[in-house]
Amino acid sequence: MTTRRGRGRPPHPDVLTPTEWRILDAIRHGMTRREIARRRGTSLDAVRYHVANIGAKVGVHGVRRLRHWPGVPLTSPRQPALETAMPPTDLRLGPLGQVSLYVRDVAAAEAFYRDTLGLAHHFTFGDLAFFDLGGTRLYVHAVDAETWRPGSVLYFLVDDIAAAQQALTGRGVRFSGAPHRIYTDEATGVEEWMTFFEDPSGNQLALMARVGPSADVNRTSGGAEA
Repeated sequence: MTTRRGRGRPPHPDVLTPTEWRILDAIRHGMTRREIARRRGTSLDAVRYHVANIGAKVGVHGVRRLRHWPGVPLTSPRQPALETAMPPTDLRLGPLGQVSLYVRDVAAAEAFYRDTLGLAHHFTFGDLAFFDLGGTRLYVHAVDAETWRPGSVLYFLVDDIAAAQQALTGRGVRFSGAPHRIYTDEATGVEEWMTFFEDPSGNQLALMARVGPSADVNRTSGGAEA
């Protein structure tokens, strides 16, 4: 006797489907159900349905608890590393990977950081844009006026601070003043100089340069050199 195949999609080999993993990762990133629905272009009820299914499958219920569930997809390259995870006592933090800023307008931010400052533009997705800061990624997130607040100051290391300021001034950047000495290392004779400006959203930025007898003290980050 021939067995009739059931209807619908075949069972997924992983504990969650790809869509459920994406929604779970959005939850673990700190997004609300409403924000997930908006970004995915779906209804809030659809997101609630997926969240309920995720909770039932992994045995962890509620958004707050799901944010801390450490599961990893079977297809993730992290899977082999889980078997050889280093002891916590061996932890060594690497270089800074990403910094983020709130902006009011993603198109204006993209034009400023890519075209005016000359940063390499990775990609823009909706109200998010990503740039390269000489190996460190800059992530800007467009938010409404009530949410926006100034972020940390980004300091762009350059070789010649006066020439960099002059070049950016020619591109329409307005500086708050001339380059000025911040610090002198009495042991090495190295001086640190800075000058400040703002992006279109009002985030404070700065050029900085280290000048002194050592040829190695002023290595630029590769992104802000004008």
